[in-house]
Amino acid sequence: MALALPLVLVAPEFAPLALVAGLFGGVFPDLDMYVGHRKTLHFPVYYSALAVVAAAVAVLIPSGATVAVAVFLIGAALHCVSDIFGSGLELRPWEGTSDRAVYDHYRGTWIPPRQLVRYDGAPADLLLSLSLSVPLLYTLEGAFRWIVIGTLVVAVTYTAVRRHLADLAATVVRWLPIGVRPYVPERYLEDLGSETGTTAR
Repeated sequence: MALALPLVLVAPEFAPLALVAGLFGGVFPDLDMYVGHRKTLHFPVYYSALAVVAAAVAVLIPSGATVAVAVFLIGAALHCVSDIFGSGLELRPWEGTSDRAVYDHYRGTWIPPRQLVRYDGAPADLLLSLSLSVPLLYTLEGAFRWIVIGTLVVAVTYTAVRRHLADLAATVVRWLPIGVRPYVPERYLEDLGSETGTTAR
C-alpha cells in the first residue's frame, strides 16, 4: 500500500484504486502458501520485468486500470524480491538450514536466502512493518487506515507467536491421518521425517 502514497499527493483520483492494488499485489504471491510455496505464484524476474513495462504504460497513459496494474505488479515483484532477503523455506527458518528462498522460473533454479531479515516474524520483520505503516497511518483515513491497523495487529501477534507456530505445526502433523500427509507442505513434515529416520535406525 505504501507504493500508492505518492499518488495521494500527485494524482489523488487514482489513489484509492492504487492502494487496493498495492494491497492485493503484496499479498497475491503468498496465495501459494500451501501449494508450492514461493514457487507457484512467486516470479521475482517476471513480475519485475512486467512491472517496469506496466509502470511505463501508466506514466504514458494514466488511467485507473493502467495505474492499478502497475502498482499490483510492483507490489508482487517487491514481495518476491524481499523474500530473497529473508529466510529460507523451512519450518524453523531461524536455524538457517534451507538454501531455498524463492524459485527463479527464468533460470529454473532456487535463489538462496540472504537473511538480511533472519526470518518472517522476526523482530526486524516487525520493525520493517512498523516503519512502512507510519506514513500510511499519517496519510490515510477511514477504511484504509483501519486496514493498516489490522495488518499491524496481525504483524505484532505473528511476531509474538512465530517460534511457537513451528512446534504447533509439527504437533498437528503427527496427529494427521497417513492419507492426508502427502498433501501437507514438505516443510511441515521435517520433524516427522527425522523421527521416522531415527526410529528406522
